[in-house]
Parts: sequence; C-alpha cells; structure tokens
Amino acid sequence: MEIKIERIYTKPVDLAGYRILVDRLWPRGISKVNAHLDEWIKEVGPSTDLRKWFNHDVTKFAEFKTRYLAELKDNPAYNQLLVTVRKQLKGQNVILLFGAKDTEHNQAIILQEKLEQDL
Repeated sequence: MEIKIERIYTKPVDLAGYRILVDRLWPRGISKVNAHLDEWIKEVGPSTDLRKWFNHDVTKFAEFKTRYLAELKDNPAYNQLLVTVRKQLKGQNVILLFGAKDTEHNQAIILQEKLEQDL
C-alpha cells in the first residue's frame, strides 16, 4: 500500500483508499458529502501565520518546507496522522487531500515525504 496525494477539488481518483484532509481550513465550496473524507486532521496543516507568510509563493517554497517541518516536530497532530497512516496502510492506500491550486508546492507533498521517511 502507498501514500498518495490528491487535490480535493478534483474528481476522486481512489475512493477505496483512506482519505484524510490535511488542510487547516475547510476547502471553499466543498460539501462534506462530496469530499468523501474518512478523516480531517486540520491541526496538521501549517499554522495560520506560516500559511499567510507563504501565500502560495513558489519562490518561498524551500523556506516554507523548512518552517513547516519545524512546526511538525512539536505538533501532536502529526503523531496522530502517523499512527492513523500506519494503521490504514495495512489494508489500503492512504490519500492526503489538500485544497491548494498548486499541485507541486503545498503541505501535502511535504507531509507525504515526511510520512514515507518516518514509516
């Protein structure tokens, strides 16, 4: 089984996997039914200050990643996510859902990489 990432605004690719929203804010215009979520761990998303500082500026992504990883070290929600992913991967894929338009520069990519290192 593997950890995948998927933009919540696109049609779900893998409904058979365990779907976790990893954004601190609920995505605009998405109903809970259409999200097809199994869990929302909002506290694992970047802090409000960090999110506002980054503002989806690609030139800040390397620094964003460094700062976000530093936040995750002291974040109990990351440990919750790690336990959940470890448990779910025994029988299915895990899909980390995010709302950002940029599919290459967002916190879900950083989380996927960190989870794969920590498992």
